[in-house]
Amino acid sequence: MEALGADGNPDAQGAVATEPSLAGDSKTSAKPVCLLEEAVHLKTKGNAFYKEKNIRSAIGHYHRALLVLRGLDSTVMAPVKGFGPEKPPLTVEQEALLRNTQVDCFNNLAACLLQKQKVDYTRVLEYSLRVLQWQPGNVKSLYRAGVATLEMGDAQAAKQYLIQVCREQPNDANVRKHLQRAEEKLSQELQREKAMYQGMFSSSSKDCTAERVKAPNRAGDGVLDGTAQCAK
Repeated sequence: MEALGADGNPDAQGAVATEPSLAGDSKTSAKPVCLLEEAVHLKTKGNAFYKEKNIRSAIGHYHRALLVLRGLDSTVMAPVKGFGPEKPPLTVEQEALLRNTQVDCFNNLAACLLQKQKVDYTRVLEYSLRVLQWQPGNVKSLYRAGVATLEMGDAQAAKQYLIQVCREQPNDANVRKHLQRAEEKLSQELQREKAMYQGMFSSSSKDCTAERVKAPNRAGDGVLDGTAQCAK
């Protein structure tokens, strides 16, 4: 199933993009730095397992990295006043590394699931949508969301995702193959709907004809009776 990102090189943008600037203010960001470094380390080990085709271990490390980052994500763990200490704010560089590492982990989790013998397309879609909420134009997540929705039976949504991918990767054979599948499925669904409606109208027309044949013609009965009486 996998086309984009199937070269054995999982996403690793976060670790490269901003890791040199992690330190920030040593007094206020020591704990965030440690947590970010731990998450990046876990993700890197997950990437190594992915390249070795050890999908189970890769998935485990990506999940652990996301769990570490969860405690730093202000959109997830916004502190409630009176419940626990507030964590020190992240610097701009730390925030970028946090988000990039989350994106990599969710993207790589989706890639891992697509490598399994029995694919959980619901989870693939879930992880892809998590990436798309932060990076709406992420081509890999758009592609995986398209594949997942197609396999889940939503050809219309799949087509929308895959059209966006096709604009960015017009020569990718796998993208075009799945887009063609989505269009063929939509065409088949349209033909089934037409046949169903034609059958409904045809059945309704037959029922009306049958009712007209069965119904007694009271006016006609009177005329016939009158005609018979005149003949006498």
